[in-house]
Amino acid sequence: MNKELVINTTGSEVVIAQLEDRKLIELNREKSNNNFAVGDIYLGKVKKVMPGLNAAFVDVGYEKDAFLHYLDLGPQVQSFNKFAKLGLAGKLAPDAIGDFKMEPDIKKDGKIGDVLQTGNQILVQIAKEPISTKGPRISSEISLAGRYLVLVPFSDKISVSQKIKEAEERNRLKRLIQSIRPKGFGVIIRTVATNKKVAELDQDLNELIERWNSLVVTLPTAQPKEKVLGEIKRTSALLRDVLNDTFSSITVDDQTIYNEIKNYIQHIAPDKEKIVKLYKGKEGIFEEFGIDRQIKAAFGQNVSLKSGAYLIIQHTEAMHVIDVNSGHRSRSDNDQETNAFDCNLEAAGEIARQLRLRDMGGIIVVDFIDMHSSENRKVLFDKLREAMEMDRAKHTILPPSKFGLIQITRQRVRPELIIETLEKCPTCNGTGEIQPSILISDEIENNIRYILKEQNERNIKLWVNPFVEAYLTKGFPSIQMKWWLKFKVWVPIKANSSYHFLEYHFLNKIDEEIKL
Repeated sequence: MNKELVINTTGSEVVIAQLEDRKLIELNREKSNNNFAVGDIYLGKVKKVMPGLNAAFVDVGYEKDAFLHYLDLGPQVQSFNKFAKLGLAGKLAPDAIGDFKMEPDIKKDGKIGDVLQTGNQILVQIAKEPISTKGPRISSEISLAGRYLVLVPFSDKISVSQKIKEAEERNRLKRLIQSIRPKGFGVIIRTVATNKKVAELDQDLNELIERWNSLVVTLPTAQPKEKVLGEIKRTSALLRDVLNDTFSSITVDDQTIYNEIKNYIQHIAPDKEKIVKLYKGKEGIFEEFGIDRQIKAAFGQNVSLKSGAYLIIQHTEAMHVIDVNSGHRSRSDNDQETNAFDCNLEAAGEIARQLRLRDMGGIIVVDFIDMHSSENRKVLFDKLREAMEMDRAKHTILPPSKFGLIQITRQRVRPELIIETLEKCPTCNGTGEIQPSILISDEIENNIRYILKEQNERNIKLWVNPFVEAYLTKGFPSIQMKWWLKFKVWVPIKANSSYHFLEYHFLNKIDEEIKL
């Protein structure tokens, strides 16, 4: 399977598309101002202890207080709190954890009030980003993730990923880590560590310890509600988690991000350095790779399948519901059971893709087409499980009920990715009133004049629908050339097929949209 990563950069965000055989399977958006990403570590201040919930609300600087349940404290929270208190007072050396006297573990069925009081300062890690009206979900059981290992301070356990099945390899990895693990740290061995040499594991472990030491150094000057250690950027985190020998290409359209990724690849997998490419084409990178078209096709309420069947995907506050419909496939000459079986198998693969693509979490209920054969229902269940094996989010799939429903729970740590695919009417802009489309060039020209004269922006770009791009750039002299003669500034015009007919946007020299 050919895997590619395509990265589109704008002034406000980085959009990361993961392709398998040119088909879009994951889409990640990293906002440039995302201060509450999963993995970030904050010095929080306890605002309220709720004995009835056995939880506390902690101020980490977000508009809503973060939620910390007793079960997310971790057994060694007392050691963490003592360590943080000494660190804030400037009484810790970076490598102090090795000689640190551990506190007893807290009880599994204890009370939050026995551990935390209002006003306490506590180190916490973002476990779930703010979603909808809820603040972040946090944990005080801090861990640092690397490429092959996860470092767990104040622990002495070595755990191996359950996906590593071979007993001999599990024992080998445990022995290696036991020989290099420093005192005061536990280690979780990730699946990608399979067959890796001790030098690679040791390098990864040392880098994680350096990150922990940098946190310790930061503590004396840390203030409540401040981030004391940030997770690596989503681009690097995605590479860390998914990069393997099947990746054939990483293409990015920004020089700075390209350099960052190049350096990161050189560091973690020098033999993969050549797969990183800088895109310099005239078209937008997502347009060139056909990603814009796939996004439009995949993020609507109705998702079509090749056979003519289709999915209807709807979202509620409590759950997501997916309905499988046979469409014109029902007019096939095959019997009803065969048609239902074929449609359901095709739908199972697309549903697994949709869950990853939209990052849907929580409860998902899938209403497959009814099948009478118990054997067919088992094959469908196995097909869905197989299709979701590549999903990195934790998930559970229940067998089909007698009504043909399959229930799925999927881990949700970030807001679901929602992309509006319906377009406004190109002539009325959703108002029901028509404005003359022939005046579009005059409207754009007036805006160019305003940007150049009033906002004093000289390096601007214009993005428009492909039909408007052709209208503005073709012919001699073209409208674009007339603007150059009039304003003495050349305005590059780019086409974007995801824009509706009369939609246009101006970007400045750092690709931030110019608000008019």
